[in-house]
Amino acid sequence: MEIRIENQKLVLSINLLYSLSLRGQQSRHRTKFIRLLQAKLDDFAKDEQDMRKEECNLGEDGEPKTYRKAGQELLDIKNLDHFMAARKELYEEERVIDGGDNQVVMLTVKKILDECDKELTGQEADTYDYLCDQFEKAGAKKSAK
Repeated sequence: MEIRIENQKLVLSINLLYSLSLRGQQSRHRTKFIRLLQAKLDDFAKDEQDMRKEECNLGEDGEPKTYRKAGQELLDIKNLDHFMAARKELYEEERVIDGGDNQVVMLTVKKILDECDKELTGQEADTYDYLCDQFEKAGAKKSAK
């Protein structure tokens, strides 16, 4: 099983999974899955920093320059349209979580989502739907093989 999660959905997914009340093995497997998501989030953060360095004017320290305007700290971006396109592409890029040795963990998380009876609203409901869709897609790909 292989799950694909957009970079922009990683934090939301982690937060949703942490919010579920679970016991025993389900809680342990959820925690292991969150660690996999956290590793992908760390990679995303590094990629975002690299993208900013490419898209912004750099200071003497090699980091993106910033300036203050109307009380806000803003990046000194070279080309706003190019920056926005690169940012959008990075945020929509999917990170692959390959089951490998974690097949049982991923199946448990799928079961947790399938059996979730927590009342969800707003962004949490959207994230829940997104995660369920990603697990369904992974299950469909697996059964097609």
